[in-house]
Amino acid sequence: MGDLLLVRHGETEWSAAGRHTGRTDLPLTAEGEAEARALAPFFAGRAVSFVLTSPLRRARHTAELAGLRDAATDEDLCEWDYGGYEGLTTARIHEARPDWSLWRDGVPAHGDGRPGESAEDVGRRADRVLARIRPLLADSGEDGVVVAHAHLLRVLTARYLDLPPSEGRLFLLTTATLGRLSTEHGLPVIAGWNQRPLPRGGAGP
Repeated sequence: MGDLLLVRHGETEWSAAGRHTGRTDLPLTAEGEAEARALAPFFAGRAVSFVLTSPLRRARHTAELAGLRDAATDEDLCEWDYGGYEGLTTARIHEARPDWSLWRDGVPAHGDGRPGESAEDVGRRADRVLARIRPLLADSGEDGVVVAHAHLLRVLTARYLDLPPSEGRLFLLTTATLGRLSTEHGLPVIAGWNQRPLPRGGAGP
């Protein structure tokens, strides 16, 4: 069975400022584009069975700049819908709710009628993605790649490990870094995490 390589998109203006960026479709910054291009040597010449990406342009552009140009989009890979907390920093939220935790408390509804999502909601989307991916990894024996967003990928990792979605809180993932989900003796494991990969032949995931 192949491994699943997870790539968080490069920097955006809001990610650099620590603002919750769910469905707001921001572009990469110049630094984010440079981060994404730095991934390309790692993927050059690497056989993968599939590439999936969030439909949001920060993820799609990261995939393109990393040399992953045949990516298919999957709506279930969109970032957590932050509802009424879209665009806010955690520090700003804590001014009104000092004990607030995204993982435990979720988010309030947005004024336009969007309810936002809980960790369990995002977990259900992650489960659907994994259900589609696992047969592809098993049949090909090659690695697969998912390019998406920090909180979505953290939840997906928790579910891959058979943990509750809220345990995604344990897996910090910075921009344009890579994680590797694998198996050992038939059990799911993390083989690499939050790494800036080097080209093949060097150290890295």
